[in-house]
Amino acid sequence: MNATVIEPSPVWDAKIYNGTWSSGQGAVLEITDKASGKSLGRIGSASGDDVGRAVSRALEAQCDWAARPGPQRGDVLRKAAAILERRAGEIAERIVRETGSIRAKGQVEVRMTVREITEAASLGSQPSGMIIASESPGRSSMARRVPIGIVGVITPWNSPLLLGSRAVAPALALGNAVLLKPDPQTPVVGGALFAQIFEEAGLPQGLLHIVPGGAETGDAIVRHPRIGAISFTGSTKVGRKIGEIAGGLLKKTSLELGGNNALIVLDDVDVEAATSVGAWGAFFHQGQICMASGRHLVHERIAGAYIESLSRRARALKVGDPFLADVQLGPIINERQAANVDRVVGQSCEHGARLVAGGKRDGVFYPPTVITEVRPGMPAFDEEIFGPVAPITTFSSDNEAIELCNQTAYGLVAAVLAKDIGRAHRIADHLHAGSVHINDQTIMHEVFAPMGGMGVSGNGSAYGALTNPDLFTEWQWVTSRAEIARYPF
Repeated sequence: MNATVIEPSPVWDAKIYNGTWSSGQGAVLEITDKASGKSLGRIGSASGDDVGRAVSRALEAQCDWAARPGPQRGDVLRKAAAILERRAGEIAERIVRETGSIRAKGQVEVRMTVREITEAASLGSQPSGMIIASESPGRSSMARRVPIGIVGVITPWNSPLLLGSRAVAPALALGNAVLLKPDPQTPVVGGALFAQIFEEAGLPQGLLHIVPGGAETGDAIVRHPRIGAISFTGSTKVGRKIGEIAGGLLKKTSLELGGNNALIVLDDVDVEAATSVGAWGAFFHQGQICMASGRHLVHERIAGAYIESLSRRARALKVGDPFLADVQLGPIINERQAANVDRVVGQSCEHGARLVAGGKRDGVFYPPTVITEVRPGMPAFDEEIFGPVAPITTFSSDNEAIELCNQTAYGLVAAVLAKDIGRAHRIADHLHAGSVHINDQTIMHEVFAPMGGMGVSGNGSAYGALTNPDLFTEWQWVTSRAEIARYPF
């Protein structure tokens, strides 16, 4: 396969973006190809003082931006979407190298990001309020949505372009300024590219700031008193800390966190179709997606056939460097995470689970793995694995399937596969999850739907065209009278 060589850009070399590219006070970050470990260049990182300066500049720019008619703000976003579409091939290649994803995933991520930005652009043209009733004669009363002001966005490494866009685009469209902190493992596709694209699209300077960095940078964003809302996508562990701090400061906060998602397979299914769904849900992007199918709950009558078919699919998938070869799975994001996947599989097998396929890693490359006889109490059942592992647990009744599905503190996604749709819906009605998909896999993302989780998977569904205004605006009640009101004293 011919691979395009991507040279490091001098624009962001050792720089952060503060309306212009400038040196940050934090350490310079090395950007690496996740499969080979080769350098892809450098980017700067931001200190707490850098965050403070970005906020000051954002405050100056945001008022004029909020005053601009909404359709005109939308026009800037539509230009950004067009630029992204024009550069789709180059950016997809960059996603492959920075995240370790296969090419198809990089290409899909770019297409979905174009859709996210395009749909966000339309928010500027939507009604922003309503006339409401009043008991007082002569009083005009209305409720309108107004921008938060400045939104802090903290994004993960697994789908950095897409997950950044679903917060950055609607926040800007609704009249806010944005500070974006991409994960330090993916600072270009998760950060620098946003600056380039929106700058070319004509976004006024000072509205979008790219402040890469680690925990200290994120902490400075969450704690800054002039940042009115926080959008965080990442681990439950970090999300708890952000929620605690932001809650104490009474900030609007959207936390989309981890998942331990169940795929329920009933006994009336076409097993081959079911394992196609199961393989995609468990192994796509090396299982490094919060919506991955982390627990396969399979009816005992078809468990043998399901295990055989899923294992066959797992063994047929190729693992390798997605930039250099045509493979279905690339690397795990880093050595620490690869070792953790190994631990989950190993400890589960020590406690009685049985390894059927895969299970032997080669550095950061981990093969599609199937383990059976998994029970509650084992790491493969209890933990979010974030690796290409399909743990299989059997059940004998619909009630048992519901109980097993809900036997987790997480509540992000669940799916039910069945021939009897009525039966599937009856089960779905009892599942504790922010999304439930019938006869499809768990890794589902559409900009039109509210996205979020229950339990420790998050605090609501603020992402999506239907619910974006709930996070990125506030309600303001406005009344007026033709003359000053008179009162008894």
